[in-house]
Order: sequence, then structure tokens, then C-alpha cells
Amino acid sequence: MELKKTFMHMLCLSSFIIGVSTAQADLLQDIKAKGEIVVATEARYEPFEMLENGKIVGYGKDILDAILKDLPGVKLKQLDLPFQGILAGLNAKRYDFVATSLMITQKRMEHYAFTNPIADASVAILKRKNDNRITKPEDMAGKVIGVQAGSAQYTAVKKFEKEVLIPEGKSVKSITEFTDYNEAYAALASRRVDIVPQAIPNLAPIVKKRPDMFAIVKPPFGDKSYYGWAARNDEDSRSLVEFMNKGLLKLQQSGKLAELQMKWFGFTMDVPEGTLPKPQN
Repeated sequence: MELKKTFMHMLCLSSFIIGVSTAQADLLQDIKAKGEIVVATEARYEPFEMLENGKIVGYGKDILDAILKDLPGVKLKQLDLPFQGILAGLNAKRYDFVATSLMITQKRMEHYAFTNPIADASVAILKRKNDNRITKPEDMAGKVIGVQAGSAQYTAVKKFEKEVLIPEGKSVKSITEFTDYNEAYAALASRRVDIVPQAIPNLAPIVKKRPDMFAIVKPPFGDKSYYGWAARNDEDSRSLVEFMNKGLLKLQQSGKLAELQMKWFGFTMDVPEGTLPKPQN
């Protein structure tokens, strides 16, 4: 009888300890305690994230640095990683957070906890300047499309093809996937692809640098989209997402976010404040 009581006591104690441990799981507090946050970025996405003299710079980096000022004593360890494996690494807990420009989609929201939007991600077409065959999104029919492998832009093209082109008896000729968008732009310049669909904020700086080579075809096609950052979709990460959202809202309300948009894009964007709109795609 005494043995049974002792066993039950130990079982209750273990359950209590496990319950307390689970309740106290808090990634933000862990980050503060160790004095370091590990963030993954793909620094090949100008002007959001890119390398300059071996350092990560860009619109996203400026936002991240500004938000982390509210974590005194915490050092940023930012990893430059290939886009294709960046979310898998987050799931595997190789880092705390992903601060790279991720288009917020329904499918991704099923698996990851997104911050509120950091920028507009509506997709338009980049073409060679003198390619008069392409004047509207429907002109993707019969063309070779270049996208980054695993990107939401690939999904946007396939959805547009399914909903708009195929009902008219048309389709794209083919879709070529590249490791990053710099490769896709080079392929467009060398005529290996006809079109590179990309978010307008990414395309504006490309055209500004090479007005003789590239042009943007408007209007955008597909659903209204936004870029955000991502954490693991668990209770442990909830506090970190809330911290990032609080910092982002602070930048919006102070006008700092608009200032950073002018710095990196040359225009401001209408980005929802303090809310995460349900993606349409």
C-alpha cells in the first residue's frame, strides 16, 4: 500500500513538473537568457536582403536591426542560407527565426507562424525592354517563365495558368526554376527565358539599375500578396512573433518603415498595420 502511495506521489510530481516546464516554454525568454538570437536569411533577394562587402544589408536587415534594439544585451547571429532549405531548417530548430522575404500564403500559414506583413508582394512581370510580344499578364501564354525554385511566384504562375490561360485553351510554354532570382534575371537578359514574374518591390530596383535592358509589365497579376517573416508554429515561438509584430507596428506608427521603404525602393507601400490579412492564395 505504501509502495502504491509512493508511486502515485512520484507520478503526480512528475506530471506537475512536466506541466510547469511546458507552461514556461518561451523562446523569447530563452533568447534573452542566452543573449543571442539566431536568424536565417537568404541574402540573394535585392533589395530586401543582399550581401555587400560580405555583410547582409537591405530593407529587411534594417527592419530587423531596428526591432532588435528593444532586446538589449541580445546579440544577432544572422545566417545566410539557400532559400530552398530555409524553412526545413526552421522546423529542425537550427535557428530561432526566419527573417527573409517570404510571401504569406495559405499553405505556408498551415505550417508556420507568420509576422504581420513587412511589404507588398503583389506579383508583376519583368521582361526585356524591347520585347513587344509581352504587354499584359495574359501574354505569359506560350512563353518560357523563369522563377526561383520553391518560390510562391511559381505557385502564382501555375494558378494564373489554371484560372485564366487554360480556360482560353492556352498555357505557358515551360517554367525554368533557378537557385535564386539573380540567375533568373541573367537568364532573361540572355534570352534563355522570356519572363520573370516577381514582386513589384523587387523589380523596381532591377529596372532602375538596367533601364536599357528590363521593363515591368503592369498591372500585377493574381491575388494581393504580402511578404512576412516566419517562426515555428508552436506555443514556444508565440512570444517571439508577438515581439516582432510589436516592433514592426512601432516602426509603422513612427514613420520609420515608410522611411526605409523610400531608402531601398524609392516609393512607399500600403502595408496593413497590426494585422495579418488572410492570404487569398
